[in-house]
Amino acid sequence: MAGYKEPTFQERTALAQKAREKALKKLANKPPVDEAVAAKRLAAQQARDAAAAEKSAARKAAIAQAKAEKQVAAEAAAEAAAVPEPTEAELKAARDEKYAARKKRKK
Repeated sequence: MAGYKEPTFQERTALAQKAREKALKKLANKPPVDEAVAAKRLAAQQARDAAAAEKSAARKAAIAQAKAEKQVAAEAAAEAAAVPEPTEAELKAARDEKYAARKKRKK
């Protein structure tokens, strides 16, 4: 029984050349594409591209609108939850109440 024989460099290049020639021959034997069929395919591809672009634009517009609505809702919620800053008079009244309550407890 014979063992495995490593192919030489010349054998590998010859095999690669044969494969290249076979692929070129296969390409050369391929019939040319009819111009009417090619134009039809091109029109169909352009229609698909236009539909995909329209769908993408609609999706982006919907996402942008949802973000804007979410932003408006968040701003409205923040505005509703915001407690107005107390004025100087209110702060003074609160201090006076604390002071009075402390005095009252001491008595």
